[in-house]
Amino acid sequence: MNLTTLPTMSLQISIFLTVFAVGFTTQWHDVLYLLKKPGLLLKSVLSMNIIMPVVALIAALSFHLNPAVVFTMIVFAVSPVPPMLPKKVVNAEGDNSYTIALLVSAAVLSVVFAPLSMYLLGLCLGKHSVVQPSTIAQIVTTTILAPLFLGMIFRHFLPGFVERTSGIISRTAPILMLAGLIPILISSIPGIISLMGNGTLIAFTGFVLAGLTAGHLLGGPEHHNRTVLAVSTILRHPGVAISIAGTNFPDKKLAIAAIMLYMVVNAIVSMPYIVWQRKRAGKG
Repeated sequence: MNLTTLPTMSLQISIFLTVFAVGFTTQWHDVLYLLKKPGLLLKSVLSMNIIMPVVALIAALSFHLNPAVVFTMIVFAVSPVPPMLPKKVVNAEGDNSYTIALLVSAAVLSVVFAPLSMYLLGLCLGKHSVVQPSTIAQIVTTTILAPLFLGMIFRHFLPGFVERTSGIISRTAPILMLAGLIPILISSIPGIISLMGNGTLIAFTGFVLAGLTAGHLLGGPEHHNRTVLAVSTILRHPGVAISIAGTNFPDKKLAIAAIMLYMVVNAIVSMPYIVWQRKRAGKG
């Protein structure tokens, strides 16, 4: 182990603990929620897996953007929901079943959608992009499915352990997340600076606003579901994005810098929407 691997390990542990803790409060009816609502499932797929790749393609064909910027929009359009999503929207009003079901459904579907979308987008842009389904399956299994179901098992068989440790895990996971993200962000600053200008910020902002709009409109009449789908549409699994970057973009460091820049823009642009929705839910 060396200092360069510590941030990555910190992120991996944080993600595992976050989803593990979500499993403490998850039941099977949450996981299977979307199977009973096929219409909402189709709208979710439309928002996340069809509209966003099309928006990324339109941006790539319409503007002279740095290839790393185009690549970032594409990988965030095809990656599954991030493991951190339940914590991000957990304070929203309503049943949290949709949040959990979308986390699981998007993870499973990404094994097919991510490689297929990358291949089709590569054809449209004249680039050869190959993502192995096994790579996506490994990431979503280790960072989403396994810790979630493990947390559910602990909740069922070891309720005392869950009661004693849930608070500790909830406090520890964000600290580890920051410990991993801050060094990566600092090391990416030169690359981020080089990407500023030439329409990058406008492209990322438009991409986020398009996703928020699509998710909000397709989320159905329930306020909570609108919020969940809007956030899910714009915020995807960074681990999957970085993994795709490592095998499909020639300058991995620049791709990671673009990914970090997008996450910063995403957080800033989406903040008013999230605050607005929480106020509407009476939680603000």
